[in-house]
Amino acid sequence: MDAVRTAIMNNRFNAIVEEASAAVYRTAHTTFVKLVQDYQCALATADGDMFAYPMMSGVNVFIGAPLRPTLDAIGRENLKPGDIIITNDPFGTDGLVTHLMDITLLYPIFREDKLIAVGWSFVHASDIGGAVPGSISPALTEVFQEGIRIRPVKLYERGVLNEDIKSIYEDNSRIPAELWGDIQAMISGLKSMDRRINELCDRYGRAAVEEGMLDVIEYAETKTRAVIEAIPDGTYDFSDYLEGIEQGQLAYFTVRLTIRGGEIDVDFTGTDPQLSAAYNLTTGATTHPYLIQCLVAFILTMDPLTPRNSGILRPIHGHAPRGTVLNGVFPCSGGSRAASATRAYDVILGCLNQALPQGLAAAGAGMMGVIVVAAPDPRSGRDRVSVINTIGGGSGARRDRDGVDGTEVRYSQRSVPVEMTEVETVIVMRTIRVVPDSRRAGKFVGGAAIEMELENTGNRAIVTVRNMNRFVFAPWGFKGGEHGRVGQTVVNPGRPGEQSIGKISILELGQGDVVRITSPAGGGFGDPLERSISAVERDIENEMLSRARATEAYAIIFDDNGFINEAATEAEREERKGVTLPDFAFCAERQRHDMAWDVEDRRKLATFALTCEQRIRSQLVLNVHGRMVDEGRRIEPDRLQRIIDEEVSRLSGGRVLPS
Repeated sequence: MDAVRTAIMNNRFNAIVEEASAAVYRTAHTTFVKLVQDYQCALATADGDMFAYPMMSGVNVFIGAPLRPTLDAIGRENLKPGDIIITNDPFGTDGLVTHLMDITLLYPIFREDKLIAVGWSFVHASDIGGAVPGSISPALTEVFQEGIRIRPVKLYERGVLNEDIKSIYEDNSRIPAELWGDIQAMISGLKSMDRRINELCDRYGRAAVEEGMLDVIEYAETKTRAVIEAIPDGTYDFSDYLEGIEQGQLAYFTVRLTIRGGEIDVDFTGTDPQLSAAYNLTTGATTHPYLIQCLVAFILTMDPLTPRNSGILRPIHGHAPRGTVLNGVFPCSGGSRAASATRAYDVILGCLNQALPQGLAAAGAGMMGVIVVAAPDPRSGRDRVSVINTIGGGSGARRDRDGVDGTEVRYSQRSVPVEMTEVETVIVMRTIRVVPDSRRAGKFVGGAAIEMELENTGNRAIVTVRNMNRFVFAPWGFKGGEHGRVGQTVVNPGRPGEQSIGKISILELGQGDVVRITSPAGGGFGDPLERSISAVERDIENEMLSRARATEAYAIIFDDNGFINEAATEAEREERKGVTLPDFAFCAERQRHDMAWDVEDRRKLATFALTCEQRIRSQLVLNVHGRMVDEGRRIEPDRLQRIIDEEVSRLSGGRVLPS
């Protein structure tokens, strides 16, 4: 590898994908692409290894996404100049597509009749049909309910559009014109990459460009290994819960992180079977970037000059057993799979907190709710499906600074301007605000919760919100910091008939109805008694912290005029010291579940369930788990096995079920 040439090629490749990403962004039709920016494009080698990925716009979670299985299924020998492959099938692509709404294009790039690269792009389609407007409800139980699904097929062959394939997508969408507009935006970006790669070949020659692709991947791998080598070797375990949409529905997430030299093994064995709800994520047979996003973010934070390509994934060996919620198999639903990817992020973060002497961060809000409304367009009267906004929540406090208010840092989506929402839809945004006293205490505080109030001014509107979570299990704090706050949804707050409804699946609003969504808030980091008095004073001045809360959480003493008495405060803090603070601060609900379940026993339950017939796996785990939690104590292994056997027999009607 020539260092200078590799740097030049990396910069050239980056410029190509940034230009293409900007082209998609500027020419897209739907709000979710042109404003929220849930889209991306990238360049891969002919073998399917990504060598350039944008960072200035679009989503950042798919660096190194697995193109190879799709290219193998199509057959590279069947690709010709002018071809464009389209698909939105998670199962047919073995995880290149992670849910049906991500319409994906592959664009073969040729030089002198040789396939030298593949352009990749996706957009999150705002509607591809299915049971609900926007295609996604967390309550959907099968992929068939989520809209049209098409395995990889040629949308264009030698430059000629396949009108039948176009019609299939358009005929199944509630917004066909906008959908096709987004697909054309992707094509514009892909053609831009084709043109620029061939211009690069004109300048440097095909062989040099192809060699440059491999060099930048190798360079990213080298830099990644250097970051990993700085983490102490060892094996680290952590577990957490994902909340389902039904009362009592949950999934147990667990990971074992093994660090050896410059490599990391990430093993999710023991994670629960796929749910009968739309939280399942299909990740395939290889290390999937969505599963290990926490590690990718850590590597790019420690060395921001690491090229963003598949080389980052080479020293990381991820494994999620097929049939689990992190590697769902047909016919699982997956519209809200981002919630599961977020919990995978959290459990890896829990391991890194143990591996690094100073730790990293507390858990954040753990969700990015996407609010979608279906109602007549106030300008045209035609039915329209629109993204209203996204709602995240406060991020977790970090080892050297506070969390971010109202923003979960692992997500890259932008907000939708209120003015656009109110022009294009029947929704009026009554409130968007951070919530006072919601920052969780620590030496560094967790980010505040955010609250939104939406009013329907039309005759009727159907609202769906995907990816809501942390409404039962609060984000955990670290190194003595408080655990976070759970979320809440209230319909018609302050009115007769006010109702708290928890997470939203499908909500019908009549004219004048209001829904208030309050996000979770991130956990704190470090002993609250070590928070600087000046930081507490600033929070009070900003009206984000009440004096009563300051006294309760930070031992702040005020004089008769309402000012902080520093001497009295220091004395009060000394008086309160001496209490041993846990490394991880879990909420009461999490402690209730931990009281019943040892980590290894819980992993064994999930692993055993995968040997049973697919249709009973999730319910088996929920039934056994719930029985143990209701008892409120750990039980001996023999009795646990008897309870498992009883539930298997009951769910199977007494039959012996094949695996």
